[in-house]
Amino acid sequence: MSAMKLQKLVYYSQAWSLVWDEKPLFRAQIEAWANGPVVRSLYGKHRGQFAVKIWPGGHHVKVSGAAKNSSEAVLSFYGAKSGQWLSELTHKERPWLDARKGLSDDDRCNREISHAAMAEYYGAL
Repeated sequence: MSAMKLQKLVYYSQAWSLVWDEKPLFRAQIEAWANGPVVRSLYGKHRGQFAVKIWPGGHHVKVSGAAKNSSEAVLSFYGAKSGQWLSELTHKERPWLDARKGLSDDDRCNREISHAAMAEYYGAL
């Protein structure tokens, strides 16, 4: 899958985990970059790659219970969408928009999209 799509699926997995499970799926901060939400530590692992084909060190068997259920639900709903489509969707939603308030569309930004902003917005949908 494209690196952009991976980032957006990770973002939505975190957002919906905050709503459905009432806890974060992971600890890393999500930043409001120009192309949408990005987990910088994840970006560091796929930087320079358009497509992410393998993930050395990843352990899908370690994900279980509510985290697995939430992630699977996100993949079921968003998984068939393109990275570009997902990016455009995030650009219409309050958590990303609020974090980028006062910036132009292409300004660099490392402002955090808070858990509270995600939980409030997606919880109201």
